[in-house]
Amino acid sequence: MISKQCTRDDPGFINRIALCELVWVLESAYGYSKDTIVAVLEKLLRTSQLKIEDVQAAWTAFRMYQKGKADFADCLMGTTNRLGRCETTVTFDQAAIKLEGFRVI
Repeated sequence: MISKQCTRDDPGFINRIALCELVWVLESAYGYSKDTIVAVLEKLLRTSQLKIEDVQAAWTAFRMYQKGKADFADCLMGTTNRLGRCETTVTFDQAAIKLEGFRVI
């Protein structure tokens, strides 16, 4: 479908929430490894036939996810919050508190 309907001139749109859902489904439902998920995300982010919502935040979150232990959704949330001038994101997630700008509730 993407190859037939999405072009560089008329790209398909991928919402940030869809990226989070994709990662969650690949991990939880299909049991893919983090390395495989990272490869899928990178391909999506690089595909010129797709327009990713707030692509800069998505790339920043991708790099954080790739290098750390926090899940992609937390990485994206923290990145989005920082871009919105939120200095601190509070969480219960022990992996997320290791990210820059996060602290435990």
